[in-house]
Amino acid sequence: MKKISTLLLLSLSTYSLQAQSFIQAYQDRANQITQTNITTNLQDFGNLGVKTTGSPANTATFNWIKNKYLSYGYTVTQMEEDPFTAGGLSSQNLIITKTGTVYPNKYVIICGHYDTIVGPGVSDNGSGTSIILEAARILKDVPTEYSIKFIHFSGEEQGLYGSDHYANNVVFKNGVRNLDIRLVFNIDQVGGKLSSPSNSIKCESDQSGQSGNNAASLSFTQQLANCTTLYSPLQTVMSNAYSSDYMPFEANGDIITGFYETPQSHNEHTVNDTFANVDPGYVFKVGKAALGALQHFAVASTTILGVNDVSSKKALESIKIYPNPAKEVLTIELPRKVKAFTVEITDLSGRSLFSVENQSKINVSTLVNGTYLCTVKTENESVTRKVIIEK
Repeated sequence: MKKISTLLLLSLSTYSLQAQSFIQAYQDRANQITQTNITTNLQDFGNLGVKTTGSPANTATFNWIKNKYLSYGYTVTQMEEDPFTAGGLSSQNLIITKTGTVYPNKYVIICGHYDTIVGPGVSDNGSGTSIILEAARILKDVPTEYSIKFIHFSGEEQGLYGSDHYANNVVFKNGVRNLDIRLVFNIDQVGGKLSSPSNSIKCESDQSGQSGNNAASLSFTQQLANCTTLYSPLQTVMSNAYSSDYMPFEANGDIITGFYETPQSHNEHTVNDTFANVDPGYVFKVGKAALGALQHFAVASTTILGVNDVSSKKALESIKIYPNPAKEVLTIELPRKVKAFTVEITDLSGRSLFSVENQSKINVSTLVNGTYLCTVKTENESVTRKVIIEK
């Protein structure tokens, strides 16, 4: 991604989290992203070398991504190879389609590029590639109302060649729209910096180009920020969209949003964009945020389980924690058969604030306004809910 400048519009800390309700199934799936998978994907991506568009390493990376989807159980019929030639370079995009249950012909696109310039590009954009792969792995058997297209573009670094080709030769062809797109969610350069850990992410909205899609982009980006806070420990900052693979879609009137690291590592487009310099823990956190948001955008099932979801109903699944938002007292309503339990309140970073045993009325008057995690544990299981303190 070529980020020359970024206009920081406003902090999203003032936006209400009530725009989206916390959904336990979404959190459960976000929790299925593993640090091991993220780290392995980043390492493997780095080991594939410099992926200049049209190079053997670029082709090897394309095949590596494709084989990942096959290992997850996606079929060849779900895959589309989109070859292009631009600027004297030939490469191809990879598109994997997961069909929606209610709106099969309306698509949420989650995308990122896999080409690089002079370095292995582990942050720019092995990070986005790794997250998209994990999201696709986890959602494979989870019903979503809208269809999802997981897209890996090439040619981004040379001038958005791959995304421009797809937007103007597949989405549109001969001036006729062929795909109805609900949203384009782009993930580019979210590797962070190992030497300077971060706990924030930029949420990008459309503030230029065609004005007709700006308001919708801002709305979806606010939803992205809310989901980020709901399903990950990251804080959010609103930023403008700039020069990445969502721009050809924006030019055609589509609604866009995206993630970008903050603070900027400045390793992009250099030989220093290696695994040794990214922060895998940061990528892991962004991955949880991305999967939470993608489920929201595509309206994933909250009841039908995927192959990796818990297959049997547990006692604590029917727990009720209210009111939410709360002021002075938080009520824990458990199934009758639960007799011994512990309630722990933590902040979003996981720092424990207090813990009580066998109390169904929790005094939260000492907590300041904000969002917290409430974890109820028994001997055999635990469940976590996000609660808001609002006085």
